[in-house]
Amino acid sequence: MTRQRIVLLSPFLIIVINLLTACFFGCVIGKWAFVPMILIGWGLWSFFILRFGGINSIKKWLTRPEASLGWGLLALLIGLIPLPIFILHSASLKEWEVWFPWIVLALINPWIEEFYWRGLLSDYTKHWPIWVSILFGSTLFAVNHIAFGINSEVNRGVELIISTFIMGLVWALLHHTTKSLRWAIFSHFLVDFFNLSAPAFLDLFEKGNW
Repeated sequence: MTRQRIVLLSPFLIIVINLLTACFFGCVIGKWAFVPMILIGWGLWSFFILRFGGINSIKKWLTRPEASLGWGLLALLIGLIPLPIFILHSASLKEWEVWFPWIVLALINPWIEEFYWRGLLSDYTKHWPIWVSILFGSTLFAVNHIAFGINSEVNRGVELIISTFIMGLVWALLHHTTKSLRWAIFSHFLVDFFNLSAPAFLDLFEKGNW
């Protein structure tokens, strides 16, 4: 019960730390605050994943997906939603200081976030009704992204929180249905790749011009 309480309270702790990090580093380095925010987030998520999940849990999350390939198609469709952003604003990747954190985030972030939000939290809420478990993780996943809007106009707004919540719902449903995180990780990678994270955090394109 103690382990479960720690895991279930951990998203609230991470959200608070994320908000404080955004405020502090926003005053120090402005829009580049997204870099320490992401690094601190990765560190916290990795700690909880390894401490309360472990290697065996990670192996379980990466097993071959069950269910039909239709779920894989759904993962692909969700991943392609931000494709227009990439097409319209890929020119913002000209400088290495921009494209390097963008590609690093796209390659690393989906694994850590899915292991935590869909893997660990799902394991520790597996005795809850399935939709309560899905809503719990997806809601907090969306709320966690509010901090990124503190220093970035592009990442600010109700519509982005709603879209993040919907993606979280779909990825959680993929996990519960296929008993694997492979398709969720793949879909999350596509989203992080096509939404041009670093240029968006730096407001290198206008929010309304997607």
